[in-house]
Amino acid sequence: MRKKIIAANWKMNMTVNEAKSFLDTFVRELGDESRAEVVVIPPFTALAEVSNRLTDVQNVKLGAQNLHWEKSGAFTGEVSAAMLRELFVRYVVVGHSERRTLFGETDATVNKKARAALDATLKPIVCIGETLAQRDANQVEQVLEMQLKGSLAGFSAEELQQMVLAYEPVWAIGTGRTASPEQAQEAQAFIRKTIATIADPATADKIRIQYGGSVKADNASALMSQPDIDGALVGGASLDPRGFAEIVKATCKLQD
Repeated sequence: MRKKIIAANWKMNMTVNEAKSFLDTFVRELGDESRAEVVVIPPFTALAEVSNRLTDVQNVKLGAQNLHWEKSGAFTGEVSAAMLRELFVRYVVVGHSERRTLFGETDATVNKKARAALDATLKPIVCIGETLAQRDANQVEQVLEMQLKGSLAGFSAEELQQMVLAYEPVWAIGTGRTASPEQAQEAQAFIRKTIATIADPATADKIRIQYGGSVKADNASALMSQPDIDGALVGGASLDPRGFAEIVKATCKLQD
């Protein structure tokens, strides 16, 4: 069984003090629950503090929201994989829909970022997903296949197994709209089928695919119970420590 992975993407939210307060409450609420893998992904300014706070917390891992593909250089405002590793970051999000739509990231740049992450022993969470216009035009599978083949080009089966994929329909992110469990399952089953053609069926069976898009405590169980949904990349709801803990707990109950 693939272990579920629930990640809290705080986006451009949470000061250092707010992050401290969040962790105090969340770690207490979570307790020693470890049936699902939990990742907290703060903004860069809070990474060091969150890393320190998680030193003695065994069941919560640290993630970052982005990285640059170069090791160093004249890239003002960017952060390298080595800088993240020094803070004991384990996961890094690449190709989030907001990076693609607002900052012009392409499958090619996502591919380079994923490569840089793996080369630094970071695990990339590679995001893909269609817009509402693309869904309405019945282009979901076409878009997902193109994004997968572009973002994952050149990776071996072994490398792909170190990644996490996150299916995030753009129309469901921060809108309050959520893909139905059936819609999400259909898309994620297609993603797994595509990975089998890119690599092999064994790799497709092993790789974890999260769902992202207005995940909340009251819909987590229905989504996470789908056979090809292996966790969630949670946005707005992850800013509430108790609410995020409820999402994790709801998911963990399904692991029994």
